[in-house]
Amino acid sequence: MNTPRKSTLARKTRETDIQLELNLDGSGQYEIATGIAFFDHMLESFTKHGAFDLRLRATGDLDVDLHHTVEDVGIALGQALRQALGDAEGIRRYGFCVLPMAESRVDVAVDVSNRPYLVYRVELTNDRVGDFDVSLVEDFAQALAQHAGLDLHIELRYGRSPHHAVEAIFKGLARALRTACERDPRSPGVPSVKGVL
Repeated sequence: MNTPRKSTLARKTRETDIQLELNLDGSGQYEIATGIAFFDHMLESFTKHGAFDLRLRATGDLDVDLHHTVEDVGIALGQALRQALGDAEGIRRYGFCVLPMAESRVDVAVDVSNRPYLVYRVELTNDRVGDFDVSLVEDFAQALAQHAGLDLHIELRYGRSPHHAVEAIFKGLARALRTACERDPRSPGVPSVKGVL
């Protein structure tokens, strides 16, 4: 029987306080509250399309800026993902997704390599969704990639609506990670000729 791939994490700084529970082998169940409604919506989409289970509570200095909370959630989620994967034995390792959403199309590719790197090519004329600055998505992706050990490439091929573009990013990331983190019955060991990631 396969070992459950779950993690529990608490991270507290002067700027944020985060509690998180992650199950990589879930069914897309979520309880998410960060105090940022649009960000919650994106994380809910991420969880649903990744078929992860995620419980996340974050409080932060939103009166100062949204940045601390968004970035620190990326850090915590990345750490939880790395913890849940353990030695990453038996995973597919690579995942990609081409995801359309209305007029937008996003390409996401990921390597769960333990060699973090982010390529983020997203340019939008309108960079706001309500109070949310969509440039914060890059900060989230950078924190996630760094702390989960992901080589992560995100490209907005085209799109007009920042809402659609960002939602496509989160859904595409979820689908790519879902594939990369799946157990591969044909490859039971660590997916590297080095024997370790």
